[in-house]
Amino acid sequence: MILLLFMVYFGDESIYSTLSVLKKESVFVAIVNVSDQSFKAEVESDGTVLVDFWAPWCGPCKMIAPVLEELNTELAGLKIAKLNVDDNPESASRFGVMSIPTLIVFKNGEPVDKIIGFQSKDALKNVVNRHLS
Repeated sequence: MILLLFMVYFGDESIYSTLSVLKKESVFVAIVNVSDQSFKAEVESDGTVLVDFWAPWCGPCKMIAPVLEELNTELAGLKIAKLNVDDNPESASRFGVMSIPTLIVFKNGEPVDKIIGFQSKDALKNVVNRHLS
């Protein structure tokens, strides 16, 4: 950061390419809402996806939402999706979701890990990091 400030102060032209690289490397994908209809296209594809099975009336689901927002900005290479189980019972049933929040990690379209209930950011990060490559 000090180097960038120095470059700006003294008018170094290379600052623009440096900032461009930093900007590209810190781009994160927004958390997406998925449905029974969009689940396959959004989740069962290449890469690592963390799916939050939730409902609007669920207290622990509300508590975990800001944790997922933080993870979304900290873990490059991870896509986070949310599925409302009240509106999309087919996907919840298909993956055996019996209580919420349930978070399932998908790797290249296959479920590889399941977390039930509220978890701390560090606990979630540890689980997800095992599947990021």
